[in-house]
Amino acid sequence: MAGLLTRFHAAVRRSPERIAVRDTAATLTFAELDRRTAALAGALRAQGVGRGDRVGVALGRGRDLVVALLAVWRTGAAYVPLDPAYPADRLAFMAADAEIRVLVSATAVPWLPADAVVVAPGAEGPLAPDTAVSDLDPAYVIYTSGSTGRPKGVPAHHGAVATLVAALEQAGMYAAGPRVVAWNASVSFDASVQQWARVCRGDTVVVLDDAHRTDPARLVAWLDEGGVTDLDLTPSHWTALREHLPGRAVRLFIGGEPIPEPMWRELAESGLEALNLYGPTESTVDATATWVTGPAPHIGVPLAGIRAHILDSALRPAPSGELYLSGPRLTAGYLGRPGLTAGRFVPDPFGEPGSRLYRTGDEVRWSAGGTLEFLGRLDRQVKLRGYRIELGEIEAVLRDCPGVTSAVVVLRDEQLVAYHVGGGELREAAAATLPEYMVPAAFVRLDELPRTPNGKLDTAALPAPEAGSGGPAPSGPVEELIADVWSEVLGRDGVGADDDFFALGGHSLVALRVVARLKKNFGVPVSTKDVYRHPKLADLAKHVSALATT
Repeated sequence: MAGLLTRFHAAVRRSPERIAVRDTAATLTFAELDRRTAALAGALRAQGVGRGDRVGVALGRGRDLVVALLAVWRTGAAYVPLDPAYPADRLAFMAADAEIRVLVSATAVPWLPADAVVVAPGAEGPLAPDTAVSDLDPAYVIYTSGSTGRPKGVPAHHGAVATLVAALEQAGMYAAGPRVVAWNASVSFDASVQQWARVCRGDTVVVLDDAHRTDPARLVAWLDEGGVTDLDLTPSHWTALREHLPGRAVRLFIGGEPIPEPMWRELAESGLEALNLYGPTESTVDATATWVTGPAPHIGVPLAGIRAHILDSALRPAPSGELYLSGPRLTAGYLGRPGLTAGRFVPDPFGEPGSRLYRTGDEVRWSAGGTLEFLGRLDRQVKLRGYRIELGEIEAVLRDCPGVTSAVVVLRDEQLVAYHVGGGELREAAAATLPEYMVPAAFVRLDELPRTPNGKLDTAALPAPEAGSGGPAPSGPVEELIADVWSEVLGRDGVGADDDFFALGGHSLVALRVVARLKKNFGVPVSTKDVYRHPKLADLAKHVSALATT
């Protein structure tokens, strides 16, 4: 099977003047992308980067990001995405854990090891042929949440990524002719791979920046302007876009979290082509896929390069049980974590000697129609807005805070809620270490954690967070409407004028719904940035009122 770089060069020869990458500022043709990636690869080689190395990439969402990732591949190295929006402590850990010695960044960063070198995305060096790699050489290392309190790196190999693209083509999910693909996912998550890497097959990649990703009207206008045919999104993001996308010729690639049954039926009846994709990072992005049709959700059947087994605790086949995955698309395990690797990647009793099974932790069953149905998790890992979160990682951070004697985090009403004994204001401490999506929406201080008679945590006895601040009630039509919207989208009663959107559990995707409702009711150009700038209800109401009078 041809590797993705081989396919990229074929695309350059076939259509050198076709647009390869588009962002809100400019475009790059395939010929230009070829030249720029070759030049940056030369600059990286001049710093000693070669086959098997790991190169950090810390760039914002734009065409330079595609250039950097391809350039790293051309040196024979693997890229390690380091999201500039992450807390410095987390970035420092990831850079040290991955042993980053060269970083592609537009600016100097304080968290990089002292002996590391920063290379600008526009740097140029001597041109040379691509460094040859084997199928088993690492292509990237993506960090996922770790139950021990620190993220863990998952290296995926070149052969697995090439097989992923070929498998989606073989299943008819990637159309044969060139497409225009919106890159929506964060580069720090594996869903991004099957979006940006499509440039290697000759597709145009339209990079969505944060301003467009978080504003439904701007996003749809940009999709239209760029002629986007394929859009990857989570079910949570669909909720914000549901009024805008029907009637457009866009194929939806949906993944990251289960599709609820009402949403499944809505998608099936929408007239849009929609796919449901499932797969942990350890199986190189997508393990199974299916078209969204029929009345009930399911995750389809395995794609090429993956085999699925439903097993009981003794690794015996069962009608329902834990899903185990095997096949050549499995990753090698966890970077520098042999014990953790051995616990999740176990010998495969059904395969060749030396082959392995990956324990997903997901409970599934075979349906009467021969597809896999997702039933839930068998451990404490949760999915929230498409993000994979180990609750133990958040708990470990909270327990390290001064004065905290115990802490537990649960997913409650689609929000993370932290319960702690001892300690003071923990939100800032959590935000200094954890990415935004892992910071609990509510913190509840208790005298002690409730226990069952046998000493286990009694999650059913954990109290619900207080609904609001107890401050003054909303006054006037604007405050009252915003309070109604917040109550609806956050599932909170008694929202007050002094309440903070994010302290009540708000986040970027919920902000999309708030913006859509305010635009609909007031006809004013509210954006999600406005919600971030004015998180207090009364302040947002003043801003909306000012916009309405201009």
